[in-house]
Amino acid sequence: MFWILIIIFITAADQITKAVIVNNVEFGEMIPVIEGFFYITHHTNSGAAWGVFSGGRYVFISITILASVIMLYFLFKSGNKLLKVSLSLILGGAIGNLIDRIASGNVVDFLDFYFGSYNYPTFNVADSFIVIGTILLSVYILFFYRESSRKERDSIYKTSEENNGGIKEKEDSLDCEHLKEQE
Repeated sequence: MFWILIIIFITAADQITKAVIVNNVEFGEMIPVIEGFFYITHHTNSGAAWGVFSGGRYVFISITILASVIMLYFLFKSGNKLLKVSLSLILGGAIGNLIDRIASGNVVDFLDFYFGSYNYPTFNVADSFIVIGTILLSVYILFFYRESSRKERDSIYKTSEENNGGIKEKEDSLDCEHLKEQE
């Protein structure tokens, strides 16, 4: 339940910040927060990151729903907290952007950074959590997945061994019963 609350919190934070921008910042307007570095703006994006694959609304909706179902499965199946945190962050962000795509076909972006003359692509709260979650997921995969999988396999093997042992004992006792009947 805790993980679902994280997902709900992230989705709500994303949707609230986007609503504030849509209702208070003109489309294309740039409000300096740190002049020459960080601006609040109002843009939309119909594609993926950096506007790639613009116009693929239904493809993105379908992929997001499928990926979310898969992540929810692993969220509830896994016992690893790092994996659960990473999936919760990614899911919260994905659902936030999914709501935009379903409602309007576009995702609202408003965080705009400049590094010298380079303008980093505008993004939103959901994107931030997706990136943080993906970084944590990468750390999990690189450093903890094998250990976690080994523990899970050992647990399954131990349970299987215990269950098979019980079945074997029952089979042995049945065989003995059968022999007694023959005498």
